[in-house]
Amino acid sequence: MNIMYSSTRGHGGKITASQAILKGLAEDGGLFVPDRIPELDVSLGDLSKMSYRQVAYEVMKLFLTDFTKEELKTCIDRAYDSKFDVPEIAPLKYADGAYYLELFHGATIAFKDMALSILPHLMITSARKNDIKDEIVILTATSGDTGKAALAGFADVAGTRIIVFYPKNGVSPIQEKQMVTQKGANTLVVGIKGNFDDAQTGVKKMFGDKELEKELGEKGFRFSSANSINIGRLVPQIVYYVYSYAQLLKDGKIKDGEAINIVVPTGNFGNILAAFYAKNMGLPVAKLICASNTNKVLYDFFESGDYDRNREFHLTSSPSMDILISSNLERLIYRIAGNDPARNNELMADLSSKGVYSITDEERKGLKDFYGGFADEKETAEEIARVYKDCGYVIDTHTAVASYVYRKYAEKTGDKAVTVIASTASPFKFTRSVMNAIDPKYDAMDDFALVDELSKIAKVKVPNAVEEIRSAPVIHDHVCEINEMPNVVRNFLK
Repeated sequence: MNIMYSSTRGHGGKITASQAILKGLAEDGGLFVPDRIPELDVSLGDLSKMSYRQVAYEVMKLFLTDFTKEELKTCIDRAYDSKFDVPEIAPLKYADGAYYLELFHGATIAFKDMALSILPHLMITSARKNDIKDEIVILTATSGDTGKAALAGFADVAGTRIIVFYPKNGVSPIQEKQMVTQKGANTLVVGIKGNFDDAQTGVKKMFGDKELEKELGEKGFRFSSANSINIGRLVPQIVYYVYSYAQLLKDGKIKDGEAINIVVPTGNFGNILAAFYAKNMGLPVAKLICASNTNKVLYDFFESGDYDRNREFHLTSSPSMDILISSNLERLIYRIAGNDPARNNELMADLSSKGVYSITDEERKGLKDFYGGFADEKETAEEIARVYKDCGYVIDTHTAVASYVYRKYAEKTGDKAVTVIASTASPFKFTRSVMNAIDPKYDAMDDFALVDELSKIAKVKVPNAVEEIRSAPVIHDHVCEINEMPNVVRNFLK
C-alpha cells in the first residue's frame, strides 16, 4: 500500500512522497508526516547480512512508495559512494561501555551528510516524476552542519540553486570556513546578524510568504528546503539506526530481538525523531535518550510537559544544538496529540504567540519512550577529556554531550542494555574546543596546527574535508540583517 503524506496542521490534503520532498514545508506552515509508519518487511537476521546501501533500500522503499525500485536504488547508489571514507558508511566503534555510531565519514564530516548526500538525487527524481520544469531553490538555515552538507550535495546540480543562512558569530571557525569557501555557481552563503532561531524563523517566513512565492513563480523558481523539516531528510536518517542494530546482530553483540538504547545529541529533533520512527517500524529499541546542551529546552519539556522558548539563548561549544525552537518536535507533538491537526495547531499557535505551550498528562504518556538529560559546558569538556584519558578515543563536543548524558542515565537507572550513541560530528570539526578540553595548553596553537596535533593524538588521518579548506579562498562574504533575507534571495536569483 502507498504511504501518503499530509501536513501536521491539516490543510492541503494527502500528497505523495515525491510531492512532499519537493515542497519541503507544507503551505500552512506544518510539516509533512506519513499517514502511517510502515513495519519492516525484512527480518533483522536478513538485514544483518546486508550492506549499508541494501539496508537503505529496504527502509526507504517503505516510505517513498511512489519511487520505482530502479529510481530509489539509483539515488542510493549515487549518494553512498566513494565520498564516504569508510566502506561501512556508518561504522560502530566500541569505547567506554557503549557503541559510538560514527555518522561523520562523509564529505563534510558531520551526520548531515548521511541524508544530504541523497536528498539532491531524491529531489531531482521527484521533480522529473511530477513534471516540474521550474528551477528548485533550496532555502536553508543552519546552525553549522546542515549548511555545508547541503551545499556539498547541491553544488552545481542542474536545475537547482541553494542559499544558506547561518548565524554569523554562532558557528565554529572550521564550520564557517567550510561554508564560505564553497564552490558552485548555484550556491550562496549568507551570515545573519542573529542566532540560529532567527535564521530558521526567517526562512520559514519566506516559505509562507505568498507574494514572494508568486513573484518567484513568475520567474520560473520554486522554493524547497534541505533542512531536517524535509521528509526527504528524515527518511534517510532512519536507515542508520536500523543498520547499526543489524551490525550489532551480525557481530554477535546482541541477540535477535534484544532491545537496545539509542542516545542522540539533539537540537532540531530530527535525528532522534528518526530513531523514534525506526522503533515504530519494529526495530527493538528500549529507551531513546535525548541529550541537550545548556540550551536545554527539550530536557525541560520531557521533565515537565511544558515547551518554553522564553529563556536566555546560550552560544556553546556544541553549536549545532544551540536551538530553542526544535522544529521537528512538531511531528512528535502531532502524533502524541492523536494525529489531530486542530490540537497541534492550537499548540503551535501558543508557541508562536506566547513562546510556550503545555501538553496534557494524557499526551505526556506518548513520551514514555524518551528520557531527557543535559550537559553544561564544563561537563561537556570534562567528558571529552575523560573518554580520551580512559580509552584513547577522541569525540567531538556534541557527541560528548550525548556520552555524558548516557553515563549519568546509566548510573541513575542501572540500565545495562547495549547502547548506541549517535556520534554526530568529527572532532576535527570542533578542533579548538576538543583540544582545549583535553589540555588547555593547546589554546595557543592556530586552528590548523591544532588539526595536525589532533590527528597525532587520536591516531586518525586528517579528513579531506579539513585538508581542502586549509588554503581555500573565501568566496562568500555576505552578511545581512534578519529583515534583509528576502531581498538577499531576490538579488541572488535576479
